[in-house]
Amino acid sequence: MPGTRKLGRTTAHRKAMLRGMVTLLLENGQIETTLTRAKEVRSMAEKMITLGKKNTLASRRAALAYITKEDVVSKLFNEIAPTYENRNGGYTRILKLGARRGDAAEMAIVQLIKDAPAATEEKPAEVAAPKKRASKKAEAPAEEAAAE
Repeated sequence: MPGTRKLGRTTAHRKAMLRGMVTLLLENGQIETTLTRAKEVRSMAEKMITLGKKNTLASRRAALAYITKEDVVSKLFNEIAPTYENRNGGYTRILKLGARRGDAAEMAIVQLIKDAPAATEEKPAEVAAPKKRASKKAEAPAEEAAAE
């Protein structure tokens, strides 16, 4: 359940850390961190992108209250959120890297998904492919009948 991990920190420290990590993720497009932190950052980053999709004054003020840099908020509302206009969630992905050398903590990369428009274009191509196969099968018996 998102938001229930304490991450070994006090409440104020945990909130400040997550705010900073979400700001860096939206600024740079990806960050490397531990797996448990990555899962918390993903949850908050997706909430911020959803605020950016609303694009109202209230949502902009809510984002400014959480994100620590004004430049990142303007980037969120002007560049990042419009790319996910047709997508209902799932704006980030977590890639597992393996164990960290010093303490064997599970490491991961959190990144924003870049191919939002391409994913919508691929679906019609996949749907069209089975129709072509079906029509080839329908043509095959007709060719055999013509050969006889």
